[in-house]
Amino acid sequence: MKLVEFLAQVRDRGEYRSEEEAEHISTSVLRVLATRITPEEADDLAAQLPAPLDDVLHTHPERPEALGREEFLRRVAAQTGARPRTAEWDAGAVLSTVADVVPSGEVDDLLSQLPTDYAELFGRPGPA
Repeated sequence: MKLVEFLAQVRDRGEYRSEEEAEHISTSVLRVLATRITPEEADDLAAQLPAPLDDVLHTHPERPEALGREEFLRRVAAQTGARPRTAEWDAGAVLSTVADVVPSGEVDDLLSQLPTDYAELFGRPGPA
């Protein structure tokens, strides 16, 4: 998928005003996600995303941080300058687009590294 197509999906889902806003939100969410997953998983995901979004995932630490959903959203909010509720909307717009463009098995691998309450952000059913 090309960057313009990815950003168009994020823009539509997030109801953003511009492609630039969609790119800023996408970069912010992926940057925080990269701190939460293993470097190998970040590299696998990066291989599925268009440049320059793939580069954001290569900024990962040696070891993933154990971020719960609330801390993840707090960090997204800090990156975007949004409130936590808006950060949830932003993360959902980006991560559900990721789930649509990345092969299902890759999304399953990614979700296996995250607490179950992240699934909803990817547009998957949450814990019962």
